[in-house]
Amino acid sequence: MTAATPDSTRFVLINTSHPGNVGSTARAMKVMGFSDLVLVAPRYANVKGKAEAISLASGALDVLGGARVVDTLAEALDGVTYVCATAMTPRDFGPPTHAPRELFSTLAPSAHRVAFVFGCERYGMSNDDVYKCHACLSIPTAPGYGSLNLAQAVQLIAYDWRQALGGFSVLSRTIDANLADVVAVQGALDHWQRVLVEIGFLDPNSPKKLMPRLNSALNRLSLSIEEIQILRGIARAATPPKRIN
Repeated sequence: MTAATPDSTRFVLINTSHPGNVGSTARAMKVMGFSDLVLVAPRYANVKGKAEAISLASGALDVLGGARVVDTLAEALDGVTYVCATAMTPRDFGPPTHAPRELFSTLAPSAHRVAFVFGCERYGMSNDDVYKCHACLSIPTAPGYGSLNLAQAVQLIAYDWRQALGGFSVLSRTIDANLADVVAVQGALDHWQRVLVEIGFLDPNSPKKLMPRLNSALNRLSLSIEEIQILRGIARAATPPKRIN
């Protein structure tokens, strides 16, 4: 059995009022690798061309431009085999309510073509629309305040679903190829030692462990040649001017 994939995932917005939320949704989807967006009877039929939608879809104009506008939820769900409603509070009647991660752990390995459905900003999803779904997702929030912006809710669902599908790897920091060698580090330490003595911070007769501690700190930092040069520049700037008799 083939597991669910990003290509078999659809995001559906019903009766969206604010063009900015449509643009932000496109961006939230693209950053998680999804592209199938369907708009059901949005407030503005030309919402994809609205300036606010275009502005907030920054970098995701392909997802915004490719979004389909339809009249009914039934049209939006054509070809879908598993539908997830989204709601803040569970209904007395209807599909079972789950936290996203709880459901996704079993849904992701399935072969379903999945749709996530979001209601309008003010009222959410109607009961009739929720009843058409197989499950209802409720994002866990603080007990005293659970109001999420539409695009924020899309982002959270998209992230959890992407993680369930395998996620993306995180690129580690590239190590600077121009690391300072031991001689350069020691030269900077010698420079700092001279300056610290000159400004009275270091007593050469009672140095204690100041310089060994600085040496240990610099070794832990794995400084680049440029960073060593910066430290030496600071030392030069801190050097008291020589008196001319």
